[in-house]
Amino acid sequence: MKRIEVIHGPNLNLLGEREPDIYGGATLADIDDALQRRAETVGLRVRCRQSNGEGEIVSWIQDARASADGIVLNPAGYTHTSVAIRDALLACRVPTIEVHLSDPVSREDFRHRTVLAGAVRGRIAGFGTMSYLLALDAFRDILASR
Repeated sequence: MKRIEVIHGPNLNLLGEREPDIYGGATLADIDDALQRRAETVGLRVRCRQSNGEGEIVSWIQDARASADGIVLNPAGYTHTSVAIRDALLACRVPTIEVHLSDPVSREDFRHRTVLAGAVRGRIAGFGTMSYLLALDAFRDILASR
């Protein structure tokens, strides 16, 4: 069974209480539960982890080289700033789908720029929890065609 590493970035541990008008009412545990259920239906295994630390996220991406067939990454605020995460993605060469609960382009100007473009296979944004589930659906098809 193909394995997907799900990495949630900074402040996502506060979902459900943090700006629900932007991020919705689902908690991170709700999202992880939904991911586990969807993974079962599409024939994938997922491991979900969250960190507020850039270095830890970089280490998890590097570890994925040996343990994952794909990465679903919500880099949160690091989307706009982290060259280190970008470099890790390019170095590990594991297909990665970037996800966002909200659509960064519809928000403040500083959120319109992503330093991860070109280092990820694709980006799904603006669909709330469904952004993550759509990423799993995409990986089902991507990995089946290998």
